[in-house]
Amino acid sequence: MAESSKDPLHGKTLEMIINHLVQNYGWDHLGTKINIRCFNEDPSLKSSLTFLRKTPWARKKVEELYVTLIESQQK
Repeated sequence: MAESSKDPLHGKTLEMIINHLVQNYGWDHLGTKINIRCFNEDPSLKSSLTFLRKTPWARKKVEELYVTLIESQQK
């Protein structure tokens, strides 16, 4: 019997996470929540993925914001 993962990031790609955050916050608000250039200056999914894949500290912030959002939506 397989156990389901309790990790909210399990099975989520970085692209899925960014899309979910943009749907909920929009690029402008996302850029105020996480102040990184790929969210504030000419934001796009492609530039964000490129930057976040190379920058572990920024990716961690994005993942933490996603987990917080998911937890708040489940209440």
